[in-house]
Amino acid sequence: MPEGHSIQRLARQFQDVFAGQRLSVSSPQGRFASGAALLDGQVLLRADAHGKQLFLGFDNELLLRVHLGLYGAWDFGGDETFAGASSIGAPRRIGEREIPAAGAGPVGGSRIESSGAPGSLGYAGPPEPRGAVRVRLVSGHGWADLRGPTACEVLTPAEAATAVGKLGPDPLHSHSGDAAEFSRRVGASRTAVALLLMNQQVLAGVGNVYRAEVLFRQRLNPWLPGSALSPEGLAALWLDIVSVMSDGVRDGRIITTSPVDRASPATPVPVGEAHYVYKREGLPCRICGTEIALVELGGRKLYWCPRCQE
Repeated sequence: MPEGHSIQRLARQFQDVFAGQRLSVSSPQGRFASGAALLDGQVLLRADAHGKQLFLGFDNELLLRVHLGLYGAWDFGGDETFAGASSIGAPRRIGEREIPAAGAGPVGGSRIESSGAPGSLGYAGPPEPRGAVRVRLVSGHGWADLRGPTACEVLTPAEAATAVGKLGPDPLHSHSGDAAEFSRRVGASRTAVALLLMNQQVLAGVGNVYRAEVLFRQRLNPWLPGSALSPEGLAALWLDIVSVMSDGVRDGRIITTSPVDRASPATPVPVGEAHYVYKREGLPCRICGTEIALVELGGRKLYWCPRCQE
């Protein structure tokens, strides 16, 4: 499932390439036809993310809420003016990437010889929909297709506020009081900290990768009750989550290792050098050499070092 940094990047991309434009909204698959009709022909005013949820606000005061879940993804394309990622979402499909290859030219779409018409720049519009496209957004310069989301609905501002109100603070926002609210929610619970970090009502945006990595970076036993953390420990945990997730927004991927703990100084950081514990079960800990362990906690895989996090 895409974690909070990917959804924040997704919101920024929508803001950059679609904000202020009147969009054609359709549902090629047909499952979102009534919702698409409410948004068709409206101007996209803003794109926001909170945790793992994306909100697209239109000028008729309605919002499109999308939660990608395990299998959802957005694909993008357009002319030479349409800059950005070709796909953001579930990372399982071959060829999917967040950053287009260097020199690849326009992102997706159909190409024809330029007719010289204003804004055409050799762009013939979006391709025919492929697969189960739940929502298609089209502007004069580009398009976005949504497939396989867990949630996709049109909300009023009040309904959107209610949805956000059910979530915990987002580390990628800079709202005053978020650190204190995080500390309050975690510190008041006797639930294992590893479960609390995955609870979106406690903390919005953290998934399995960030959960495992920040617990290791802070040398926290995953089964430690939240209430057992000191105020200083809670503050340090929050700041580390903010730091690594902000790096993820900047880099377009999750890299949690420090350069001194990597086997080589290669850039970009190789996949095998990006994490301390995630998907490294059976391999030696980068710090102490103990085999990284894998257990199931709350129905999800948890990676940890039994020595560094004892």
